[in-house]
Amino acid sequence: MNSGSMIHTVQLDSEAWPWGPADRLLIDFRGRSCIAFDESVDLIAPLADIELSDGMVEVDLAVARERAFHGLLWRVRDDENYESFFVRPHQVGNPDAVQYTPVFNGVSAWQLYHGAGFWAPIAFPIDEWFSIRVVFSGARAEVFVVDMDHPALEVVELRTPVEAGRIGLMIGGPGLRVARFAYSDAPVAFRGADPQPVSPLEGVVPGWWVSDAFTESEEPTERLAPAQLAERTWSLLESEPSGLVNLARSSGIHDGRNTVWARTTIRSDRTQLKPMALGFSDRAMVYLNGQALYRGDDTYQSRDYRFLGSMGYYDTVYLPLVEGDNELVVAVSETFGGWGIQARFADLAGITLDRPDERTWG
Repeated sequence: MNSGSMIHTVQLDSEAWPWGPADRLLIDFRGRSCIAFDESVDLIAPLADIELSDGMVEVDLAVARERAFHGLLWRVRDDENYESFFVRPHQVGNPDAVQYTPVFNGVSAWQLYHGAGFWAPIAFPIDEWFSIRVVFSGARAEVFVVDMDHPALEVVELRTPVEAGRIGLMIGGPGLRVARFAYSDAPVAFRGADPQPVSPLEGVVPGWWVSDAFTESEEPTERLAPAQLAERTWSLLESEPSGLVNLARSSGIHDGRNTVWARTTIRSDRTQLKPMALGFSDRAMVYLNGQALYRGDDTYQSRDYRFLGSMGYYDTVYLPLVEGDNELVVAVSETFGGWGIQARFADLAGITLDRPDERTWG
């Protein structure tokens, strides 16, 4: 490790890396000595002995044209919880050429976090050397790709906790060559202006009680039995300003348990039919007061080969509300790419959305 300046270079043959001899070769490529990873390697590779809360990570890399996901990791708490940024060589120049995404409990959330602040239509070279740098401090990050003077991506709010974690590489598929990895723990100076606070979207469900995970049912029932909820344990997840709840914050997918109940209360001052915009990933079954109303499937490529399964307010469910409390329960199932739910009412007339901490279920 070279510490002659505030930037420290980590040798790629260091035993601190988790890869083995069979995973990579030492080669020369385009005039630089580097390691080339085997095309079968799909690896989260944090360093064993470096932890940063704030700082900088940087890599010099070359990528092939094949479908792959290569990049940087920071604030790695364990193999299932970390921040990540990666490039998609097969989408170079397209809106999703690069992406920031958090990972909770082993579930990457790229279907939940997309668009401005998460994607960028960046052009980077194929089979030539370029650099990626991530600088991060507190809940904010800037990412540089090729151009080290102007951020390719400004992340206003990092989603994982602000705490020290390991740093490293993300190797996802064929074609990756790495010539240099470096980091700095020096104080961060951002290039962009300070971000403005994000105001909550009006009418969103402010949070949900979320159950422990269970196996998805192949035959959903028309009625929701009280025992189906009573046998579960519950945790509270508050919504982000957009209304999004990343369900992986409370559960990972283990032993086929890929489904949770998300539960909230809508109070109505009268009997009425109320439209509710709904977003979910990947599949949802909606119940109101125990009665099934809707079933949807937004799984990756479930519609056609170009369908990403990106989450948004794309569906509307009409809720037949009764006067008083109405219990809304959604079974949300995940395959990969992001486990989430969000709901919003454009018209709040006659209804009250309970904050989840105002009501508990025992």
